[in-house]
Amino acid sequence: MNRIHIVGRKNSGKTTLIVELVEWLTQQGYQVGTIKHTHHHHELDTPGKDSFRHREAGSNAIGILSPAMNAVFWPNPEPPEPGEDDTGVQAENRYNQFQSLMDQCDLVLVEGDSKTTAIKLEVWRAENTAEPMIAQDDNFSALITDDDYTTTLPVLRRNDIPALAAWILEKAGVDVKP
Repeated sequence: MNRIHIVGRKNSGKTTLIVELVEWLTQQGYQVGTIKHTHHHHELDTPGKDSFRHREAGSNAIGILSPAMNAVFWPNPEPPEPGEDDTGVQAENRYNQFQSLMDQCDLVLVEGDSKTTAIKLEVWRAENTAEPMIAQDDNFSALITDDDYTTTLPVLRRNDIPALAAWILEKAGVDVKP
């Protein structure tokens, strides 16, 4: 799975950027998948609904098929305790569980997960914070911003979606479409 993480502090524009990248890439003929990473413990299914009851009864994977959308829920066999970081081999194994669902994708963009060992890019805006995360963490591949910031990492212009998408495709090892 060609996976790139887009991370940043709250209100840095991660979601907006991913939406713009997905729109542009799909217009160019790429199949793009997305994953939203969160460190919060959310109930993704609706308590009391049939699919929720199937899981509560012990089903290992629960699928929902409808005319317009499909979904699959599966429990995390080793969930971290509340407040515990979701990092390392355990987190990577969970990303690998998405592999078969994302096989048709040329690229998978993950929103969040600053602790990943996969390729990660930081979206940064000076109005939100004085310093980007890259100042304390050297495990980033680039900084995405339209503000001035000096770093040894590549600085990718936030508002140049075609150039940013081309850089991401190259970094992910995705063949450029003619």
